Amino acid sequence: MKILMFGRGVIATIYGWALRRAGHDVEFYVRPGRAAEYGDAVDLDLLDARRRVWGQRVVEKWPVRLRETLEPDHDFDLIVLSVSHHRLPAATAFLAPRIGKATVLVFGNIWAEPTAAIEPLPLDRIAWGFPQAGGGFGADGVLRGMLMPSVIFGTLGRPPAERELAVRQAFREAGLRIKERPDFRGWLWVHFASDAGLLSQGLRLGSLSKLAGSTGGLRAGLLAGRELLPLLEARGLDLRRHRVGVLPFRAPTWLTAGVLAWLTAHVAVARVSVTAHSDPDAEEPREVCRDTLAEARRLGVSVPRLEAAEPYFARA
Repeated sequence: MKILMFGRGVIATIYGWALRRAGHDVEFYVRPGRAAEYGDAVDLDLLDARRRVWGQRVVEKWPVRLRETLEPDHDFDLIVLSVSHHRLPAATAFLAPRIGKATVLVFGNIWAEPTAAIEPLPLDRIAWGFPQAGGGFGADGVLRGMLMPSVIFGTLGRPPAERELAVRQAFREAGLRIKERPDFRGWLWVHFASDAGLLSQGLRLGSLSKLAGSTGGLRAGLLAGRELLPLLEARGLDLRRHRVGVLPFRAPTWLTAGVLAWLTAHVAVARVSVTAHSDPDAEEPREVCRDTLAEARRLGVSVPRLEAAEPYFARA
């Protein structure tokens, strides 16, 4: 399969690497001028947990192919669109006249109605997914991250179409297990609210990385997330369909926080997934918290812990 990763961010790079190793033809679209800035290789320091439960460390310089143009008559089979939720409107507007014959995998956080979030793109060309990987680029340019053995795919209330099945197969060929979420809209919103709770407390500490091993910080994040459950219900979500997703917030937080603190301190895959997010000026955590708080205020839902953290993510 010929695959275009939209951007050369953390998620695009990690999954582009895995898909390329599986024999797929992978390129990256980057904004004009970025190819020279990025160079023709990525320095990877990756914990790959696809085949070993504790992960296998991969350290290599991976040659990549970058392109700064995308013509409508391209021959890509799949475009993987993994951008921050607040950058999705601009990305979909750019892609809409350039989709060619490709399927577009929307691969990341969404807080709006999913179909509205990608409105310029034709719905019959869309696959929905969510990564199970993470990390960050350090000041030295090295991508330090982790790749979990599974990846999330979902649909909006119907079985996956032929295009969607072909995308799933490409990820299977990359050694990844597929986890299906039939109510993907609800799953996305639960995940977004979970992120907002934890990120708000990470921002209070200086960055998400400060939550690693911090029982107090993680407990505060879980309590902030618990306060967001009524917001999800106010948006019309039936939380009974998402019992597993909300369990960490409904369980006793002293217990859940203790388990998470131990995992992020002692288990390499969990530790890397948190400690790699060390940039105190990262934009996405702030946008997640801002948009969640704005929705709570719009619907009149009380979220005191998120409001208390607002000075750490409010726009200047």
